[in-house]
Amino acid sequence: MQQDDSFHYATLTTPAPRQFGQCADCAAGTCAPQRGRRLFTGLLGAGLVLPTVPAWAREGVEVGEKSKFVGLVSADQIEKAGAQQYLALKQEAAQKRSLAPEGQPQLIRLREIASRIIPFSYEWNERARRWRWEVTLLGDPTLNAFCMPGGKIAFYYGILEQLKLEDDEVAAIMGHEVAHALREHARERMGKSTATSAVVELGSALLGLGNLGRAAAGMGAQLLSLKFSRGDESEADLIGIELAARAGYDPAAAVRLWHKMSEASKGAPPQWLSTHPSNDTRIRDLEANIPKVAGLYARADKPTRRFPVAPPLKRG
Repeated sequence: MQQDDSFHYATLTTPAPRQFGQCADCAAGTCAPQRGRRLFTGLLGAGLVLPTVPAWAREGVEVGEKSKFVGLVSADQIEKAGAQQYLALKQEAAQKRSLAPEGQPQLIRLREIASRIIPFSYEWNERARRWRWEVTLLGDPTLNAFCMPGGKIAFYYGILEQLKLEDDEVAAIMGHEVAHALREHARERMGKSTATSAVVELGSALLGLGNLGRAAAGMGAQLLSLKFSRGDESEADLIGIELAARAGYDPAAAVRLWHKMSEASKGAPPQWLSTHPSNDTRIRDLEANIPKVAGLYARADKPTRRFPVAPPLKRG
């Protein structure tokens, strides 16, 4: 596979949402930016329509209802903010010649996998039918990937190359990140922040605590939101394996992926100091839920095209 000399590694300074699999302050404004590239224009119209069935009869993973906090923030606004951040990161990457050009083999691979996953997203969020889905590949060595609100997907080349990801493992990551966008986790987090800020301002005024009161209450708010971050990640793990399974990718690859992530993140803090589940915890949870999507995978149309792992990228 020949390497395009116009595409190489460069460290990007535009903030990115978050590291893959870490706290959900991610997707569109709370943590950082996005990156983009235009995707298939006919994909939305060709989407698969999935039947609506009672929750008790549904085959697949089980997650709770969306948080009521999402209603405190406009979906249109957060999707617009996501698109702006995505564009900013894409522009920086283009200036540094680290934005994968059309025809780059790994970008083709990502778009092929996305084209299989996206039609199964509509059951989880009706807005996804109207999103202008995009997929881009960034020549940055970071182990990261994300999907911004509005369907803006980006992978960093580092996660493909360093983890030597196979297609099923790429699908596990993509399903996980798409799940964050579908469940509007960034919108939920921003809604919580909005609600907390209002309560803090009122409490500080009533108690005469001023800035000191706001700081103390802010620390408390972080503690309150901690379990939601872990919950968001766990939810994205489960929905991600279902999306991958329906798209014809082996859901068990998610376990292999997190073993690789565990190796790559040795020395990470223990779970109780973290805003995301430990690798061991999420591996156990995934193993417990893979049987729920095994039938979906067994019946799914499998990909007829498979791609090689990402070769080393030229250093800029």
